[in-house]
This record gives sequence, structure tokens and C-alpha cells, in this order.
Amino acid sequence: MLGSSSHSPTGATYDVVAQSSEQGRSFIIRDTTIDPGGSIGWHWHQGTVIALVKQGTLYHLRSDCTVDAIYRAGDSFIEPRGPEHVHDGRNYGTTPVVLEIMYVVLAGSPLAQAPNLPITCP
Repeated sequence: MLGSSSHSPTGATYDVVAQSSEQGRSFIIRDTTIDPGGSIGWHWHQGTVIALVKQGTLYHLRSDCTVDAIYRAGDSFIEPRGPEHVHDGRNYGTTPVVLEIMYVVLAGSPLAQAPNLPITCP
């Protein structure tokens, strides 16, 4: 999913729940679990991404390292698309964060892409 190791997820696992393709688009539903202290890794999306927080608290960081949103169990959100919307999802809590995410992308496209430049945040 992501390119360089400086942008790779740490403590995150992924499980595809369902997928289909129609009219040149892929529809993928994936459960993502982020362990305490874990991170999805810096990335951006070409397609539409709709997420539901099933468990825990997700901290959403922008590329300037500021937290622009905190999502708790039961919250949902839509990720903006495009390379100008680089972000990371982190778990600063003590319980795993579980997300159910639906991706709508052009068939054959990646679900996420790493940014061109490394981002370093504490």
C-alpha cells in the first residue's frame, strides 16, 4: 500500500471484508486495526474513502503534524482525496482502534499512496 519505510504503518493490520468491481471501479471494504501506539503511516487517497470507527479513538494528523480531528467509536468520516491531503491515523490510546473503511477507486488503483517527501513528527 505504501512506499518508503518512513511512511509505512507500524502496529496496523488489515483484513479485506468484501470487494467487487463495476463500471471500471473497485469497491473494497476493509477492517483496519491499529494497536496502541500504532500508526497507519503517512499517505493520501486517489479515490473516495468513507470510514467508521468501531472501537477506540483515532487521532487524525495532517502533514504539518497537527491533529485536525479525533474520532471515537461510533464516529464516521470521509477522507478528502488528492496528494494535497496527506495524513496519518494514530492510536495514542491503550486499546486497539478498529476501523471499517470503504474505498471506491478506479479498478487497479492503489487504495493509498505514500507522499513524495518524508514527514517527521514526534
